[in-house]
Amino acid sequence: MSENNPGVGEKHPYHLVDPSPLPFLAAMAGLCMATGLVFFMHYETKWLLILGTIGMLTVMFLWWRDVVKESTFQKLHTPVVELGLRYGMALFIASEVMFFVAFFWAFFDASLTPKLPIEEFSETFNTNGAVGIWPPEGIVTFDPLDVPFLNTLILLMSGTTCTWAHHAVIEGHRKEAIQALSITVALGIFFSIMQGVEYAEATFAFTDGIYPSTFFMATGFHGFHVMVGTIFLAVCLFRVYKNHFTTESHFGLEAAAWYWHFVDVVWLFLFVCIYVYNIYIFSKL
Repeated sequence: MSENNPGVGEKHPYHLVDPSPLPFLAAMAGLCMATGLVFFMHYETKWLLILGTIGMLTVMFLWWRDVVKESTFQKLHTPVVELGLRYGMALFIASEVMFFVAFFWAFFDASLTPKLPIEEFSETFNTNGAVGIWPPEGIVTFDPLDVPFLNTLILLMSGTTCTWAHHAVIEGHRKEAIQALSITVALGIFFSIMQGVEYAEATFAFTDGIYPSTFFMATGFHGFHVMVGTIFLAVCLFRVYKNHFTTESHFGLEAAAWYWHFVDVVWLFLFVCIYVYNIYIFSKL
């Protein structure tokens, strides 16, 4: 409130959000999802998991809709608020980096220094009991220069078009931003399709040993992040079409670009470590 006229205006640039039931509903939906997943794994009961998933998706849509309204129509995202959003997005991406570090750790731990008894981890030992067979015997791995290399080119190209879209918005070139974002979204969809083709051609299943488990966990979660990023960019494309972004205020698109570049970098590490290094280095050991 102002000093001269209490109740009118504010003395600070921060955005104090109105009371909302969405945080509570998000917690309840998350509880339903977690409980439903347990029931599904133990008793194959799906209804609670489906209910929780639908509830979480609904809360996400409503919550982000409110954030978009606060940013565009209500003009509540001041420079200080946007700075906080930037810190939040940066910390979120940092947490995602550590999420993938766990998968890389599991891969290198299994491939370089297996620690389980031979009878439980025999696929990483040769017939004399010595460590060194990786990929495990009987596993036919993917050729890095086939679909993985194509997907690498797809993501690198999509990172270029995403940067193009970002700078087009900064310079006020709306048509160019729409073109660039459309290409980026299409490339993201193409990547997901090609990863589905790769999985369909796999000669091993998730439960066939430590190599398939680490492979599908790392590449599968990355594929999930690609789909999330594609949706993120598709929403930004719709917002550019609706003139939500200006040359001064466009953090939604900037956050999507950060996330997409993070997805690109993770894939480069996956390609080098799990495809190239895995085949051409370990096969020489």
